[in-house]
Order: sequence, then structure tokens, then C-alpha cells
Amino acid sequence: MTFKPARLLVALLAVAILPALAKDISTANAQNLAVVNGKAIPSSRADLFVKTVVAQSQGQQTDSPELRARIKDELINREILMQEADKLGLGTRVEVKNEMEVARQSIVIRALVNDFVKKNPVSDAEIKNEYDKFKAQASDKEYHARHILVEKEEDAKAIIAKLKGGAKFDELAKQSKDTGSAANGGDLDWASPNSFVKPFSDAMVALKKGEMTDTPVKSQFGFHIIKLEDIRAAKIPTLDEIKSKISESLEQKKLQTYQEELRKKAKIQ
Repeated sequence: MTFKPARLLVALLAVAILPALAKDISTANAQNLAVVNGKAIPSSRADLFVKTVVAQSQGQQTDSPELRARIKDELINREILMQEADKLGLGTRVEVKNEMEVARQSIVIRALVNDFVKKNPVSDAEIKNEYDKFKAQASDKEYHARHILVEKEEDAKAIIAKLKGGAKFDELAKQSKDTGSAANGGDLDWASPNSFVKPFSDAMVALKKGEMTDTPVKSQFGFHIIKLEDIRAAKIPTLDEIKSKISESLEQKKLQTYQEELRKKAKIQ
């Protein structure tokens, strides 16, 4: 089992900050960063920019006077451009309004998601339970296999005959339907049995090192010829090594369930 967080709502979470800042977010007592043609730029807007830049830099950028000076200059430029766009009435165009609404939705949905995650945190007990299931399903061995995938059984039988006659597996693998492995001689690299569909996995683990399937192996993808290159003991990661991945995966599952529940309640015509 590999913990790959479902990318649910990723597109909704990838929020562009710029449209969110198109309007003043100042309060009556907010300190102004600058005033352009009589319109104030609140310092809170710069604070939001700084926070975003620092977060997105992944440690490469820190809050500093130099960064704030660049952001101040950028915000002044933006205000000048916004004022000119308003004079031209560009904000009233249908396509612009549509883009602004999409940006608004993204920002509000992000707030909803953050609120849900905060109120429904993943517990250590949930993480431990998921890890225990992972360990129970994990194989104690990893297999290095090659395969050739074809559409028809007769084609697979013809390939097996050629291989038994001395043909090289990696050469015949070039005709495989699995284009990802075909260029590498059918090489599937090291993997646990549960990484493959059951018919393939069952046939693979029945082989000994260096052996090849005598008959085509049928799966939903077609017919496989499998060659087992090697077997080794599998290294099962510790809980600490994959705790963050499990947590993220469980968080995404909760979000998916939440979204599905809301959709069931919605009246869609």
C-alpha cells in the first residue's frame, strides 16, 4: 500500500492571492502602507503578501525589511494599475466578472476546508490504526519482474514460443501495450505483490527467480507474459517514517467524505 493523498479539492485550494487583494481590506483604524491618488493601501495587505511569499518559498525567503520594501513597491504599482483599469471600466466586463467570481469561490472554499480540517483533526489513534492495516496488507517480499502485455491470447502464445526458442525478452518487450515499461525491456522495477492486479500478482509470486510464465496471464488489461528477475526481503517503513503521509491521506479522505455528504444534501437540477 502506498499512501498517496487523493488530490481532492487541490484545484480549489490552489488559490491565487492576487484577485483576493483587488479590494481594500482595511478597517477604520488600519495603518496605511501608502496612499495613491487619495486611495489608501492598508498595511494589512502587505502583511498578507509577506505571509504568502514566505510560505510559498519553502524556507528560501523570510520576512525582512528588503522583502517588505519590494512588496510595498509592488502594491503601489498594482494600485496604480487597478485605478486605471477602473477608469476604463474593465471590471464590468462579463469575462472579468466571471474570473473574479471563480477567484472569490476559491478563497471562500479554502476557508471552508481550513475550518473543517481544524474542527476534524486526524488523531494519533486513527494514524496508528491505518498504519496497522498497512502493515497487515504489506508483503514481506518485493519482486523484480518484467512483462510483455498484448491484446490477444494468440499473440501472447506466439511471443512465449519465441522466448522459448531463444529470443530476448527485452527485445520482444518493445511491442508491449504497456508503453511505460516497453522502452525498458518490460522492466517493472521492484514492487510488492499488492502493487499489481491479482491475476498478475498470483502468477508472479508463483514463479522462481529467472522463471517465466508458460502460458499467458489474463487481466483486465490484456494478456501478460511475466518474467521474474529476482526476489528480496521487503523493508516496511516505520510509523514515524510515514506518519505525515498517513495523516495527509486520512485528512483527504475526511474531506472527500465531507464533500460527498454535502453533495447528497444538495438539490441539483
